[in-house]
Amino acid sequence: MPSTSRTRLAVVLATAVLLAAETATAVARPAGDSAGDQLRRDTEAIHALGVSGVQARAVAPDGRQSVATSGTADLRTGHPVSSDGYFRMASTAKTLVATVVLQLEAEGGLSLDDTVDHWLPGVVRGNGNDGGRITIRRLLQHTSGIHNAGPGYTTAEEYYQQRHDVYSPEQLVARAMAYAPDFPPGEGWAYSNPGYVALGMIIQRVTGRPAHQEIEDRVLRPLGLDRTRWTGTSSTLPRPHARAYQLFGPGSLVDVTDQVAVDHETSFATTTRDENRFLRALLAGRLLPPRQLAEMKQTVPVSAEVQQLWPGGRYGLGLVERPLTCGGTYWSHEGGDGGYITLNGVTDDGRQSAVVSMSEARGDTAEHILAQENAAAALIDNALCTEGGGTS
Repeated sequence: MPSTSRTRLAVVLATAVLLAAETATAVARPAGDSAGDQLRRDTEAIHALGVSGVQARAVAPDGRQSVATSGTADLRTGHPVSSDGYFRMASTAKTLVATVVLQLEAEGGLSLDDTVDHWLPGVVRGNGNDGGRITIRRLLQHTSGIHNAGPGYTTAEEYYQQRHDVYSPEQLVARAMAYAPDFPPGEGWAYSNPGYVALGMIIQRVTGRPAHQEIEDRVLRPLGLDRTRWTGTSSTLPRPHARAYQLFGPGSLVDVTDQVAVDHETSFATTTRDENRFLRALLAGRLLPPRQLAEMKQTVPVSAEVQQLWPGGRYGLGLVERPLTCGGTYWSHEGGDGGYITLNGVTDDGRQSAVVSMSEARGDTAEHILAQENAAAALIDNALCTEGGGTS
């Protein structure tokens, strides 16, 4: 799910709910075809929609990997897409935040039933918002009711005006307090970026250290994820990376690579290799005790609006559960910001995973949004419904 209104969902998601979503459909592989062949076809299918650059990596149960790229990393030069290029992690970092919160719960540092007011007194207040009624669990699950208000751009002009703006976590939460809650806590589901900003603030209040440092020390370093880096208020990315583009309207494709993440406290750049490793380790039980991992996987239905993008999707604590066409479900958390759109998936046992990163957000129409989402979801579905395959 995109991090802010800066992305393809900025204006048109409200329209998307009125459309019938095409469900992601797995494509049967011809006899003798390899998982790598299927992955290449799926990346090419995404590129054929008009997405400038695509990179994907699938990991089989035996650890073998298939890698595929399509399109270009730079529309000016035609430079090819790197198979291990950096991209903005965006909302996939919500799973990192949730993991740290659940680790703190396991250590007795906090309880999921603690209220926001217990840790951030007076921060969630006004216009019907009441931090005394919202628990940490509700924040993690997007059932807090906190309105998803935040800075964002919907035109190229706004991008150029706002791309280097920097906001504190307190400012981001305060913006949401200008709106009435979407519903009473626990009585609905609505994606809330300010809710996760508040979680980062709670991590700092509990530990005395910024959330990004806790993520680095508790997740990234133990797993050896040395190509997942906190970007903070930097507007650039490590190299190599594809240029990121945003389609604002007909003939309005803009290079939006240069920008500061709105929630810079938990903004990371990563690669398909590292994102696969993180998701596999999480679901394999290497980051959380069994009780906390089970809590993370306790899901609720998402809103009708978001069902258009995640057919059959349910939300846990920083994890999305989605059905597989071959039976069963998988776990994921997509991310989208600053032109980069990434979908991912991992099987329940953590043994099989896939990540696809696209360096263009086709956010000008609901039809383009759904087509891009569905093509990427089909790639994940095909990769997870394939037994074995890949190259070492």
